Amino acid sequence: MSNSHNPQCQEELEKFMSGLRKRNPGESEFCQAVHEVAESVMPFILENPIYKKERILERLTEPDRVIIFRVAWEDDDGNIRVNRAWRVQFNNAIGPYKGGMRFHPSVNQSILKFLGFEQIFKNSLTGLPMGGAKGGSNFNPKGKSDREVMRFCQSMLVELSKYVGPDQDVPAGDIGVGAREVGFMFAQYKRMQKDFKGGVFTGKGLSYGGSLIRKEATGYGAVYFCEEMLKQTNQHISNHTAVVSGSGNVAIYTVEKLIELGAKVLTMSDSSGYIHDPDGIDWEKLEYIKQLKEIKRGRISEYTQVYPKAQFFEDKKPWEVPCDLAFPSATQNELDGDDAKLLIKNGLIALAEGANMPVTPDGVAEFLAAKILYGPGKAANAGGVAVSGLEQAQNAMRLSWTREEVDTKLRQIMRSIHQKCVSEGTVDGYVNYVQGANLAGFKKVADAMLAYGII
Repeated sequence: MSNSHNPQCQEELEKFMSGLRKRNPGESEFCQAVHEVAESVMPFILENPIYKKERILERLTEPDRVIIFRVAWEDDDGNIRVNRAWRVQFNNAIGPYKGGMRFHPSVNQSILKFLGFEQIFKNSLTGLPMGGAKGGSNFNPKGKSDREVMRFCQSMLVELSKYVGPDQDVPAGDIGVGAREVGFMFAQYKRMQKDFKGGVFTGKGLSYGGSLIRKEATGYGAVYFCEEMLKQTNQHISNHTAVVSGSGNVAIYTVEKLIELGAKVLTMSDSSGYIHDPDGIDWEKLEYIKQLKEIKRGRISEYTQVYPKAQFFEDKKPWEVPCDLAFPSATQNELDGDDAKLLIKNGLIALAEGANMPVTPDGVAEFLAAKILYGPGKAANAGGVAVSGLEQAQNAMRLSWTREEVDTKLRQIMRSIHQKCVSEGTVDGYVNYVQGANLAGFKKVADAMLAYGII
């Protein structure tokens, strides 16, 4: 059932969105994320009036709470620095709040609310008992010393520790927050709580309760989801060309899994531009990129100094490179309608979102109109939070699973998410994965909220 052919749906959607925008002025990213979900679920709500009567959508789009606080810290030169931090605890209908922390100058309340809202449905799709949350700060870890990052994290946890816990809210990493930052935050929480609650943070180091495959999980999961989409149309990843944006955790391990499965990866990028290697990024080249980005914290342009056959395109995005598969894995709204048209023109078969909401609404519309296999982030990149859930389970049981055990469970979860999308999103033989993911994620959370009554 499509809103575009149903005047009642369109009217209800516009009425709902008008109210949402009034309540959340200036929060464009959040309103964009809500619109995508509301558009998918409105026909279901109108067909099942109990959800409208109980105002589930209105309740679901209002966070349980938004915590905002000051973080004061001292840099290496003795200067006092002040940042703002947030934790958006959005919905815990099906389990403790769960979602990452993002450290980046662009972080604001709108971005964190959009991420927290998306997290509700992503976590629901995994089948694990996790609610949706997100947090972060406008602190920029780039260019900071380890000591400065540590002092910031310790100061932030003095306040944040009041609101998190293994059965309350479980933060993790995100952009700007890797193993270093998680280690500092977890240590400060442990010091303040005076006991070892390993399940309060995920993405921890392996020596103190972390899970194997956690670092790789989002990237691996995106490729597994793409693999399932291709299988649905009797195709396979091997021998296909792939374009990947980003060069952080998600992008690196997306590339790693693509190489393993026999695809030829042509690009990676960072905020300065992208590299195009016509020979493909192989194991040796990927190892160089890992050293460059994870240890040296250098720029992707340095790749061309070591591999001169590759070209660097300054201030450009890789969507102009012809490919079969695309994996936007950098940040939100990095691929617009014009980029989508170019990808389709150049022969794109499938796209899986490694980042959260990396494709703009007009880009999504282009892919769906062309019947491209399009995996939205809440489904395609759910592998990261899925393995975070598995890390929590291991912490609770005081044991560690092998790499093979975790990878097998991750693959099973991504296959299950794909099947839910197919079940809820198939119309006339075409799987609309946006519709499927939104509807499957919504139903589980909405039914839990109905069971609780009015709270």
